[in-house]
Amino acid sequence: MPNSYQNMLAFVFAIEEINKSPHLLPNVSLGYEIHNFLYSHWRMLENSLLLLTGQKEIPNYSCGRESKSVAVLSGTSWAMSAQTGTLMELYKFPQVTFGSFDPILRNSGQFPSLYQVAPKDTSLALAVVSLVLHFKWTWVGLVIMEGQKGLQFLSDVTGEMDRNKICAAFVKMVSTSLVSYVTLSKEHNILAKEASQVKVIITYYDTDTINDVNYNIEQYLLTGNVWVTNSQWHADMTGRTFILSSFHGTLIFSNHRGKIAGFKTFVQEASPFKYPEDFYLTMFWFENFRCSFSESDCSLKDCTPNASLAWLPVNRFDPAMTEWSHNVYNAVYAVAHAFHEMLLQQAQRPPVGNKEVMEFAPWQLHTFLKRLQFDSPAGDQVTLDDTRKLDVEYDILNFWNFPEGLRLKVKLGTFTPHGPLGQQLFLSDDMIEWVTGITQTPRSVCSESCHPGFRKSPQEGRPACCFDCTRCPENEITNDTVDMERCVKCPDDQYATVLQNHCLQKSVTFLDYGDPMGKMLAGSALSLTVLTAAVLGLFVRHRDTAIVKANNRALSYTLLISLTFCFLCSLLFIGRPNAATCILRQTTFGVVFTVAVSTVLAKTITVVLAFKVTAPGRRMRQWLVSGAPNSIIPICSLIQLILCGIWIGTNPPFIDTDAHSEHGHIIIMCNKGSLAAFYCVLGYLGSLALLSFTVAFLARNLPDTFNEAKFLTFSMLVFCSVWVTFLPVYHSTKGKVMVAVEVFSILASSAGLLGCIFAPKCYTILLRPEKNSVHSFRHKTHLKSKHTERIS
Repeated sequence: MPNSYQNMLAFVFAIEEINKSPHLLPNVSLGYEIHNFLYSHWRMLENSLLLLTGQKEIPNYSCGRESKSVAVLSGTSWAMSAQTGTLMELYKFPQVTFGSFDPILRNSGQFPSLYQVAPKDTSLALAVVSLVLHFKWTWVGLVIMEGQKGLQFLSDVTGEMDRNKICAAFVKMVSTSLVSYVTLSKEHNILAKEASQVKVIITYYDTDTINDVNYNIEQYLLTGNVWVTNSQWHADMTGRTFILSSFHGTLIFSNHRGKIAGFKTFVQEASPFKYPEDFYLTMFWFENFRCSFSESDCSLKDCTPNASLAWLPVNRFDPAMTEWSHNVYNAVYAVAHAFHEMLLQQAQRPPVGNKEVMEFAPWQLHTFLKRLQFDSPAGDQVTLDDTRKLDVEYDILNFWNFPEGLRLKVKLGTFTPHGPLGQQLFLSDDMIEWVTGITQTPRSVCSESCHPGFRKSPQEGRPACCFDCTRCPENEITNDTVDMERCVKCPDDQYATVLQNHCLQKSVTFLDYGDPMGKMLAGSALSLTVLTAAVLGLFVRHRDTAIVKANNRALSYTLLISLTFCFLCSLLFIGRPNAATCILRQTTFGVVFTVAVSTVLAKTITVVLAFKVTAPGRRMRQWLVSGAPNSIIPICSLIQLILCGIWIGTNPPFIDTDAHSEHGHIIIMCNKGSLAAFYCVLGYLGSLALLSFTVAFLARNLPDTFNEAKFLTFSMLVFCSVWVTFLPVYHSTKGKVMVAVEVFSILASSAGLLGCIFAPKCYTILLRPEKNSVHSFRHKTHLKSKHTERIS
């Protein structure tokens, strides 16, 4: 195979380079043998015996050889190294493997005489997942070659995927001829169906027999997939051609390595005429350069003039050094350095036998191989001690095969496992050639990302990467990070935007004087206060008139003053609340309205007593004369003061905030503290109002010119109607509207008392002064008497 033959060329090139070096093994020429280990157990053992004994018939016996090998460089696969290592270990024969680093060979302890020249590549899974994260792919397929290394990579990559919330759409374990001895084509019959589920497929190979695997994949023309693989992958190097290449755009993780000067020239100059003993090169030349064999000595003739391996297309021979060839080069130098160190120690010993050949046992080389550490001509730091190896850096290559047959591997970036977290991957996205037909970075997700304002809702029975998007509840958000599993509730002092992607600070609000509603209510309160004061002034000015004196002048003054305070107390409900206004709001309201209602009650009782008690010697008449009804006001007010005192002493009103009633606002309000106390105060006030209404209703038909029982009845009807309506409306509103309803009820009920009781009297005083006299009163009474006699 072309790649395997390149390993041999690298081996020969390193031997010749060392033999020309004046510093490494001076005056010593290295020789070599090359054995083609076929992939069968008995062939491997046969070649191992041939290498050790010089014959394959009698084990553990050597004859017919003038010199023996001191170390063996074994091939690329784990099976080959383990198979040969089992026999080599019996003789403590040093074995240096140039395949990819295998933790199994290091940790098993079965092969202490086996050394690995390749650097550790245990960070491959991390590198692959970092690339997947870079492109935001969350739904990928896994195609893993069976074997110990494949299983280890599967464990590593699935662990990294789980940590980074990447899901595997499928996991396909592909058998090889070394594992199952079955034809590979059957293994891939369903791969086309599986690959259609995803855009990205991660593949891992740990063998050099992958051309058949590639062929079986490619014959299904999986041209829409992006393949991410390791450096042991190579595509269609056997000469097969297709109209479309499934592997164009493949991303490859290759071990970073320095350039070996002179190897390209060596490959260009290599020919069967320069190395006539190389049978494989002779056959390769015959197949590719139209040669023929002479009949006399079977030598090549009539070949293409000045032919060179560098002329061949990449699918025939790739002159670029592979990872394995690079490891072969370093492995030869490792053995040479160990041999050089051993010779330095033996320099003082006299030579034995032929002076041209140094005689020593191969096992003596172990001491020097174990502690070996040097820098190769390519700039690589080489050590065979697995405990001192560092994780290799990776070059990220892009396989270009469009147009068909181009077969270029272009370096896009690097992955450094020792770099800071988040800065390990460097990639030039603009250089990437994606699969045929795709010009932008493909998306590979099971479900499209949830936009801000939505959360992921898992789909039953499917991986975590497959989900539905559900709208967040009210006042909950998902921020700019997509695919959040939970919505986050905004703090109480913030609210969610319409898109529910972030929270905004709520503005503080209350029934302010600057608000239109606040201005209207405050203006109404002040206007009614001025009007009440004007009525009071009018009554004081006409205090000696009949209509003022006939309706208990003192009670009228008291009622007007209390109504003035009722209007003014509504201003306590407007403006930014504080501790003082919260306490004064309800207590002042309760007390001044109690005074007003109890005054109405006293006036009503006064009317009843004035018209019902006519006998001069009766006790009720004495109550009227003595002004007993006036005592109702302080008694009722005292009871209300006691209730308010208990309220303030136990659980007084306090400043509170309401962050939920109005969207985007925090309402500063007064919490009533004890609701029971609040309803006791309100209930007591309602009881007084109901009592006043009842008494006034019973006295509504009493005769007299200045009888105000009807006006008192109607005023209390308005008062009770306002407050009965207030209760359901108050509890159905929130925020500053609730406060506005209470202010409006205070103003409406107070205005009802003022208008119903004092409007008729002001009308008479101002517009009908002729009726506001005792003479008019008596004349009217006389006319009523005559009318009564005439009817009789």
